[in-house]
Amino acid sequence: MQDTLDALAVRTWCRLALSALGQAREEIDALNVYPVPDGDTGTNLYLTAESATAAVEQCFEDGAEPGLDATVRAMAKGALIGARGNSGVILAQLLRGTAEVLAQRGGGPQALSAALRRGCEAAYQAVAEPVEGTLLTVAACAAESAERAERDGGGLAEIAGAAHQEARQALLRTPSQLDVLARAGVVDAGGRGLVAVLGALADAVTGQQPMGPVALGEDLGAVLPGCEGHLRPPGPGHPAFEVIYLLDAPDAALPVLRERLAALGDSLVVGGGDGLWSVHVHVDDAGAAVEAGVEAGRPYRIRVTHFAEAAARAGAGGAPGPAARAVLSVVGGEGLAQLCTLAGAAVLRADPDAPPSSAELAQAVRACAAGEVIVLLNDPELRATAGAAADQLREEGVRVAVLPTRSPVQGLAALAVHEAGRRFDEDVVAMTSAAGATRYAELAVAEGESWTMAGVCQAGDVLGLIDGDVAVIGPEIAATGAEVLSRMLAAGGELVTLVLGEGVPSGLADQLVAHARRQRPEVDTVVFAGGQQSAPLLIGVE
Repeated sequence: MQDTLDALAVRTWCRLALSALGQAREEIDALNVYPVPDGDTGTNLYLTAESATAAVEQCFEDGAEPGLDATVRAMAKGALIGARGNSGVILAQLLRGTAEVLAQRGGGPQALSAALRRGCEAAYQAVAEPVEGTLLTVAACAAESAERAERDGGGLAEIAGAAHQEARQALLRTPSQLDVLARAGVVDAGGRGLVAVLGALADAVTGQQPMGPVALGEDLGAVLPGCEGHLRPPGPGHPAFEVIYLLDAPDAALPVLRERLAALGDSLVVGGGDGLWSVHVHVDDAGAAVEAGVEAGRPYRIRVTHFAEAAARAGAGGAPGPAARAVLSVVGGEGLAQLCTLAGAAVLRADPDAPPSSAELAQAVRACAAGEVIVLLNDPELRATAGAAADQLREEGVRVAVLPTRSPVQGLAALAVHEAGRRFDEDVVAMTSAAGATRYAELAVAEGESWTMAGVCQAGDVLGLIDGDVAVIGPEIAATGAEVLSRMLAAGGELVTLVLGEGVPSGLADQLVAHARRQRPEVDTVVFAGGQQSAPLLIGVE
């Protein structure tokens, strides 16, 4: 349990927040009815947190040990640069205010309480017309509860926990504070995202497993009766465009900019400082909104979304693009990459220490230059990242399907049945079925003592994971691999695929092939040199 919020705890906070927002992304998108029911709040918050997390990770590159001040400033700047949508800019401003205090006063209990209050104030200041019953209200209630806990002598864990718990309760009250939420039967989407971020902070401070959602029945994010749960275009009289851009401009230019943008539309949020700003507004004249930025300074990363077209694309599952179809496979290891390329897939190489971001995934899909793209993730940890990338690409008119392959061996099975001549949906179903019919396993080497499903392991032990759970603990790779293979073949199978990792012992493949033949002579076995660093051995049984 942390007595002081340090750089490592901030890093953990960012990672947990990104994971929590990834898990809740689709749920939050479905809750999104205010200020515009465009179904993207969860995605926007995820992308904002992803940028903040990436900036923090850069602080730790090459074994660096950054201080708290450098880490929180990186977090705030990363969030600002990557902020998406109304909610993303508000979250970035909240993190900026929080970072200001932590950088100046350290990470003790009093500093954390003051930081949450300053973050709330900064978020309110960024919004031209604050509305209660939104993310702002949830932030204010959380800050007030943190202050009470600090006055009562609470430590870091008590303050973070109090902020999270009060945020959960404040979220439940949002439908009674904002009529549009009550009519739709939902809680505020942005507030739901902030609850996830504050829950991650509490978990990072206590070192506990992430806390599960509660309330509204069993699920904090549950949609109340009457919620349509899908994207709806804005009603008559609402501005047609969302405009967002980064702006290099002196602080003195901001009052005039705010005034001009407020006259053009609504939902105005301007966050940032020190010459760098993130601007968000809903307008009918997108060009005028950009021109206002030009007069104030230098706008860039300009993004204009037409609400009606975005709703139509989402409702249709993405506008049809060129007839060409491509498959993108995310793999690590030269051998695996060559296998996928020979099977006709484009490849995105994955570094086990630096998984691809949503932007990198989206760019890899664009590089396929196809109107239809099937993505094989081959890693369950990439699901949220890929979901956010797919949403961006669908807005661009690319038809994207992300297959839930959890291992490269499932990806290879899916590729084996891919047929570009089939209808897109039929191809996706066939590939998904092939992947689902493939049981997968991998070997890993334990880095330290730990409790597992198979018992206690020590550093250096070889772990055999079947379908993601530790099933075998052994002293060396060959014996552990053989035991895993025996357990998998006990449930039947027709084809065994062995993918050898980088630096595996000589003769391993021959030993395992012979073992498989002794166990099940009728089963075929194929061996590939995958070259992956993440696991010395991957096993697939179809």
